[in-house]
Amino acid sequence: MKKLLLLFLATFLFADVRVATAGNVAFAIKDLAKAFYNKTNIRIVPIIGSSGKLTAQIERGAPYDVFLSANMKYPEYLYIHHKALTKPKVYARGKLVLFARDGIKNFDDIFNARKIAIANPQTAPYGKATVEYLKNTHTYNKLKSKFVIAPNISTTFSYAMKVTNYGFVARSLLFKFPNLNNKNHFIDLDEKLYSPIKQGVVLISNKPEAQKFYQFLFSDTAKRIFLKYGYSIN
Repeated sequence: MKKLLLLFLATFLFADVRVATAGNVAFAIKDLAKAFYNKTNIRIVPIIGSSGKLTAQIERGAPYDVFLSANMKYPEYLYIHHKALTKPKVYARGKLVLFARDGIKNFDDIFNARKIAIANPQTAPYGKATVEYLKNTHTYNKLKSKFVIAPNISTTFSYAMKVTNYGFVARSLLFKFPNLNNKNHFIDLDEKLYSPIKQGVVLISNKPEAQKFYQFLFSDTAKRIFLKYGYSIN
């Protein structure tokens, strides 16, 4: 009986799909996992982190099955170094917004800010997009002295909530607080004024369950979920 129980548990755990998930997808992944389970009876186990750290873990052999990155850079790196089974494919495009915890009426409000949270433009795709947007609107030099640099976009949002009030963040992160997820607290930024934030996915393991989830990410159901959480779809 004990051996049968252990065999059952091992089979059950193996059937789970461990999805390394970029921080900005932390809320969408819940709905994706639920919809996928309802369709297949396969459970998704998300591991949330920065794309860079998750990439390093995968490179060291972390037992992940699918990697949802915040950009294409890290999935491409893994594929080139034979740590991913599939070429990177864009599953969604992120949207950049200007967020203000205490409310915002128009973009010019930011010039009254004492501090502004942004993600590190050297390593974080949303940080790079922020700098591009500000340079293209000729506001970068006026604001750069106010920047508080965060290591990733999730921390940027935390800084805006707790320290700076203002922050350039991923639209998807606002779903953490429904009362802040309205037009009184953020301004959509013109997507033509920053490079597309293409978020890529790669398949890490050859488990059939992982392959099914990878394919599911491009289904109409998944596309509706990404749209619901503030992403653009190609």
